[in-house]
Amino acid sequence: MTPDATLVYDGDCGFCTRCAAFAERYVRRGENRSVAVVAWQVADLDGLGLTASECAEAVQWVGGDGVRGAGPVAIAHLLGAGGPGGRLAGWLLARRPVLALAWPVYRWVARNRHRLPGGSRACALPRDTSPSGPATPVTGAGV
Repeated sequence: MTPDATLVYDGDCGFCTRCAAFAERYVRRGENRSVAVVAWQVADLDGLGLTASECAEAVQWVGGDGVRGAGPVAIAHLLGAGGPGGRLAGWLLARRPVLALAWPVYRWVARNRHRLPGGSRACALPRDTSPSGPATPVTGAGV
């Protein structure tokens, strides 16, 4: 069965891998069980229309319906694929006021993931020299 959507995460990071395992269990408990959760290092990035750079920057969501998102937008889509509570949480996360706050929190977690449970020094990201916010625009519609 081809998945309806794919969540792509950093498989080299212990914290990210633990979060992805939780996400996979969460979605399986929801109504939409056809979401693939895969590390970008082993994913078919060309087939998903992603680059390694995009995946190293943030978790990615690629929906079969063409809906895409990165960072907290991807998480909102994932939550929307779960049960009723997750759909509500995903809908709220995708709204502008919450999403505007979610990006700085997401970037803080990404910068400090080596300090979080499951993380290690191998999880540390190179120093970010890019402007704040995602490198490419992402859509939050359709969550």
